[in-house]
Amino acid sequence: MAQTTLTRNGADQFVISGNLSFATATELLKQSEQLFESANVINVNLAAVTHADSAGLALLLEWLRYGKRTNKTVRYHELPAQLRSLAAISEVESLLVS
Repeated sequence: MAQTTLTRNGADQFVISGNLSFATATELLKQSEQLFESANVINVNLAAVTHADSAGLALLLEWLRYGKRTNKTVRYHELPAQLRSLAAISEVESLLVS
């Protein structure tokens, strides 16, 4: 399985690559706590996500909750079709796409 990473790519830019799934969501959440702490705005690029499931969607929603708790704007960019479909089925697409 390809490694999944969350990396900082500039002051407020973050990139996820690999799988966004049950197998990776917990570790990504732990990594994000430190990475997001010093960002004023959190822009997450998802173009390099190769697979996503409902745990990946839950992680994105958790990051939105984190943004509300910390008064930080969280934005998602280049949401893969698989995540967009999951969000639409779950009726939360409007929360992820601005």
